Amino acid sequence: MSMIIGLTGGIASGKSTVAAMMKDKGIPIVDADIVAREVVEVGTVTYQEIVTKFGHTILNEDKTLDRTKLGKVIFKSKEKREQLNAIMHPSIRNRMKEKTAAYIESGHDVVVMDIPLLFESKLTHLVEKTILVYVEENIQLERLMKRNELSLEDATARVNAQMPLKEKVKLADAVINNNGSKEDTKRQLHTILDQWDIQK
Repeated sequence: MSMIIGLTGGIASGKSTVAAMMKDKGIPIVDADIVAREVVEVGTVTYQEIVTKFGHTILNEDKTLDRTKLGKVIFKSKEKREQLNAIMHPSIRNRMKEKTAAYIESGHDVVVMDIPLLFESKLTHLVEKTILVYVEENIQLERLMKRNELSLEDATARVNAQMPLKEKVKLADAVINNNGSKEDTKRQLHTILDQWDIQK
């Protein structure tokens, strides 16, 4: 039997680090952020729907989506944000399911779906187990400010835009505490995989 694991976390929590560790163990990763870029490539159905809804002003000269312009449009309006999500989310979900099924068909018994908003978007039905990468908020803010060169105010706004990690802890099957070293994080990951009888 194959197992599909949902990997999630907050912004700057270290989720990508854990995904890379799992990839190193030979576990395929289906990354929601990568899929979100793929489904809006020029010529796709999703791309056409977005251009029809939001107009050509959101495009670059080469006809690709200008994410900054689109971002400005949707962040000002809850209604427009919901319109974009209604176009994007079904196609992202479908593409992720297709990729996961392809990995399972090719013989992988474990596949990871890397979904930042796994709980917020109520996508837990796509997976059997969930792993949350957790950090304390002060460390999260520190890492985010350093990584994205943000002020404390901007970093706080981004963290506050997501469901608090403390809330997500209650929803996850397993939690990796990523406040310490990479070695410590790797040890915790291996313990979880052993508990779930995943031999890699």
